[in-house]
Amino acid sequence: MLAGIVRRVGRRLLASLPALLGVVVVTFTLMRVLPGDPAVFFASGPSAGREEIEELRHSMGLDKPIPVQLVRYLGEIVRGDFGRSMTTGQRVVQDIRNRLPASLELTVTALFIALLLSLPLGMVAALRPGSMVDHAVRLLCTLGVCMPTFVSGLLLIYAFYYLLGWAPDPTARIDIFASPPPDITGFYLIDFAITGDSEGWWAAFRQLLLPAVTMALFVLAPLARMTRASMLAVLGSDFIRTAHAMGLSRFRVIVTYALRNALLPVLTIMGIVFSTMLGANVLVEKVFSWPGVASYALDALLASDYAPVQAFVLLMAAIFVLVNVIIDILYGIADPRVSVA
Repeated sequence: MLAGIVRRVGRRLLASLPALLGVVVVTFTLMRVLPGDPAVFFASGPSAGREEIEELRHSMGLDKPIPVQLVRYLGEIVRGDFGRSMTTGQRVVQDIRNRLPASLELTVTALFIALLLSLPLGMVAALRPGSMVDHAVRLLCTLGVCMPTFVSGLLLIYAFYYLLGWAPDPTARIDIFASPPPDITGFYLIDFAITGDSEGWWAAFRQLLLPAVTMALFVLAPLARMTRASMLAVLGSDFIRTAHAMGLSRFRVIVTYALRNALLPVLTIMGIVFSTMLGANVLVEKVFSWPGVASYALDALLASDYAPVQAFVLLMAAIFVLVNVIIDILYGIADPRVSVA
C-alpha cells in the first residue's frame, strides 16, 4: 500500500514538471512584454537620468534578449535562486518563506471553518430536499457566492470590531502591542502552542478568526452545494435502500455509508477550492492587513517587480500539484476501490 502510494506520487510529480515549466515560461514572457519598465520605476522615477536607468537595466539583466534572460532565469531556478525583490531589497525566497506561513495559516483555518459549516448544511439539505431548510441552505450559498470577499470582510469589521467591539483591531497577524512567538514553524498558532503561551495563542486566534470567516463564507457555497448534490445521488442508490432494509440505524446508514461515498466529489472540490483560496485571498489580506504572499505578489506587480511575481505564480502552480496528489491519496482512503498504485 505504502509503496503504491509512493510510486503514484512520484509519477504525478514527474508528470507535472512540463506543466510547471510551461508556467515559468509563460509568466516570464508576460512579465517582459507588459507595459512598464522596472528600471525606470526603481531608478528614482521618470526624472532619473538615462545613464542611471541603463546601468540599472544592465544590473537586472534587462538589456539582454528575452530568450537569453529566460535561459538564465531557468538556471537560477534550478539552483534555488528566484532573484531579489527590488521592492523589499531581500531575496525572494526569504520573503516568501516569511510570508507563506501567514497565507497557509489563514487559508487552512478558513477551509476548516468552511468544511465544518458546509458538510452539515449539505447533509441536512439533502436529507430534506425541497423543504424550508433546503431553500435556506441554497439561499445562504447564493449569498456567499454573490457577495465579494472584500465587501463581506468590511461588513464583518464594521459589525464585530466597530459596533460590537468583539474583534481586535484588523491589523496584521497579532496586535501591534503584543510580541510574536519564536519563529519555529512560522505558524503563530502552532508556535504559541509549542511555547505554551496560552495568552499569545488566544490573541493570535482572535486576530485570525475574522479574516478566516470572511474567506470561509466565500467558499462555503461550492462545498455545501456539492455535498448536497452528492448526498442526494448516494441516498438514492440501491445499497442505501438495502442497508435500510437490513434494519441498520438511520445514523449509521447516513454517516457510515452515505457520507463516505458522497465525499469523493467533495474532495475534488475541496482541492480546487484550497488552491484557489491560497492564490485569490489577496483582497482579504489587503482588507485585514494580513502579511501573506498574495498581497506581497500584488505589491510587486504594481511596482513592476518581476522576481516576486514569477516566484509567486510558480509557487501557486507547485502547491496546486501537491494538493492534487494529496487528494489522490485521500481518494484511496475514502474509497478503497480507488487504486493508489
